[in-house]
Amino acid sequence: MAVENHNKHNNMIDKLMTLPQYLLPQHLLSKLMFRLTRSECRWFKNLFIRFIVKNYKVNMAEALSQDLHDYPSFNTFFTRQLKQNARPIEGDAHNYCSPVDGAISQITTIEQNQLVQAKGHDYSVASLLGDEELANKFADGHFTTIYLSPRDYHRIHMPLAGELQSMRYIPGKLFSVSPRTVRAVPNLFARNERVVTVFETEYGPMALVLVGAIFVGSMETVWHGQVTPPYGKQVESWDYQNDQAIKLEKGQEMGRFNMGSTIVLVLPKDAPGFLKQWQPDMPIRLGQALAG
Repeated sequence: MAVENHNKHNNMIDKLMTLPQYLLPQHLLSKLMFRLTRSECRWFKNLFIRFIVKNYKVNMAEALSQDLHDYPSFNTFFTRQLKQNARPIEGDAHNYCSPVDGAISQITTIEQNQLVQAKGHDYSVASLLGDEELANKFADGHFTTIYLSPRDYHRIHMPLAGELQSMRYIPGKLFSVSPRTVRAVPNLFARNERVVTVFETEYGPMALVLVGAIFVGSMETVWHGQVTPPYGKQVESWDYQNDQAIKLEKGQEMGRFNMGSTIVLVLPKDAPGFLKQWQPDMPIRLGQALAG
């Protein structure tokens, strides 16, 4: 009973702390952040960079350039390139790896076409992808959700070799994707703005979903460039199956967040299951093997 009351108390605190986000002008604040992160005012961008490095303990020793003055804006620092071999890609070509640095939020199988958001919160694959027919291809498959904090490397790389099939921009809210908000806001990843990319792999379709969040000023891919902003009000879709063959190898960069957010990797049933060593709340780095 004591444990149950403690959990109820924590849930209430999460909801109360998250409540102001429903009232905030999420897109307006994100537009402002987009401009601030691209400011080339030397004293401002240096102050901003130093604040993040100090408060989030960013490991600049991994960066290709460790001199903060080399970055013309905060965004160029935030999406900084790492030194060669700073993120070795583990496993052979048939075993997929983590596409990002971050912390594992969930890592498990898909049951009854539902994804786990947090304890007590599930949401459907179809609502995440915005496509019922596509969602059916992931029945009984596997998924992992990885949260990127400001300290992390913010480029996204391929977990497995694949050929691009489609990309879809789905407009939505811009709630924070912090662990507290994930616990408190139902259907968060299916409510927030997101970019759904689908690749054909040796195991069948693979979806990499870039989830936007408040202050995430921009999401982009290597083949399209900047997808957001602008923040649209309608779903936009791009079909790459007939126009051009875009093939990316395992470990190759496929996109980036221009502030922190979350990635959801969705794999079909025929893909190898996740290594049992990985559990929720564990840190993970780009390139570490997810399957063996």
